[in-house]
Amino acid sequence: MKKVGIGFTAVLISVLLVVGATRALAEDKVLTVGVMAPFTGPSAKTGDEFKSVSTMAFDNINNRIGDYKIELIWIDSQSDPAKAASAYAEAVERKGMEVGILNWHSSVAISVMDVAAQYKVPHIFAFGAAPIINEKYNSDPEKYQYWCGKGWPVPAKLTLGYTECLQNAIDKGLWKPEKKVAAIYGEDTDWGRSQGEALTEEFKKIGWEVISQDYFPPTQTDFYPLLSKWRKAGVAAIAGTSTSAPAITALVKQADEVGLGAMIIADGLGWVGDWYKLTGKSSNYVLDMIPTLTTPEAKKWAEMIEQKYGYKPSPSASGLAYDWANYAIKILQRAYEKHNELNRTTILDVFQTEVVPGKLTYSKADGALIMNEYRFSESSMPDAVVARDGFYFPVIQYVDGEGHIVYPEDWKEKDFQPGK
Repeated sequence: MKKVGIGFTAVLISVLLVVGATRALAEDKVLTVGVMAPFTGPSAKTGDEFKSVSTMAFDNINNRIGDYKIELIWIDSQSDPAKAASAYAEAVERKGMEVGILNWHSSVAISVMDVAAQYKVPHIFAFGAAPIINEKYNSDPEKYQYWCGKGWPVPAKLTLGYTECLQNAIDKGLWKPEKKVAAIYGEDTDWGRSQGEALTEEFKKIGWEVISQDYFPPTQTDFYPLLSKWRKAGVAAIAGTSTSAPAITALVKQADEVGLGAMIIADGLGWVGDWYKLTGKSSNYVLDMIPTLTTPEAKKWAEMIEQKYGYKPSPSASGLAYDWANYAIKILQRAYEKHNELNRTTILDVFQTEVVPGKLTYSKADGALIMNEYRFSESSMPDAVVARDGFYFPVIQYVDGEGHIVYPEDWKEKDFQPGK
């Protein structure tokens, strides 16, 4: 009996060792996901938001898909195309990145597209809206198939709302500008200039004179000379954008200080969660086109972010990035379900065969916070489908740190106010 017991014990130990070794091997499967954002530099606040919400999204699935552990690595674009490309190559070569997600700047996207194509690494839902990205993608769709869907459509598809809002306010007698004269401004980047061109065209379509397009470095914070020029010209509206929180908030504050007296369109002011701390009441009556946290689920999520990470989340930076990260997770889960394997090949297959044709989407039913549904189509690529039930931004107007929808009419929360 004693010998049998010893033999049984030996067999049991051997079985346990084999099971343990098998489990250990299974646990050794790792998918390295690179999150790209400006973690340092002039847009570092946005990078912080991207990092927080990406971490939260993957924490929600315990950083696991099937028998794969998900390992997030952080690719710092530094708001610099060359540095971003170098960091991306390092992430692939030295850190084993199999798939990338997110990004902020258009100029960075244009640079990194070639690196993703070179290494055949799918990069999913990179922000960066400039038309030149679409042009590059469409110049060689096979080469750039690894740039898997943009997280922000071209400005021309979205900026129309600003001029429609202004014309609607004029038609309803809510605003009576003395002269239909506008000035266009923006950061001197692919994003800033493409947005500026789109705004210029839209103002001209409704019969306005555009006296100038003025572009500046993202690091600029002194706008007094520019504001003086616009004031002398008697502009009734200024419109533009910047991805740099110090730049856009300084422009808004200084416009108030000099008494510009024009309607201000500051596209992206609300991208930074703490924008009101930086502008105060100078931001009253400013127009912006950003998504809003309107549902109970979105508001609860915002409270969770503030409690956990200590900042008030921006719907555009935190909210959109969180939704896109979750959509990316859905793609990874589908790739594992379909192929029982997670790598750049299986992930790209799901994107091309199921996301591009609009079969695999991410909607409110999946937990989307911002848009009704994120989806793509063969004709929209590389942009998402822009539609009222898809990717769509309302025009909001800020008063005392709160933004309320003023256009379109059927979404309106408050009437447009002419301001100062």
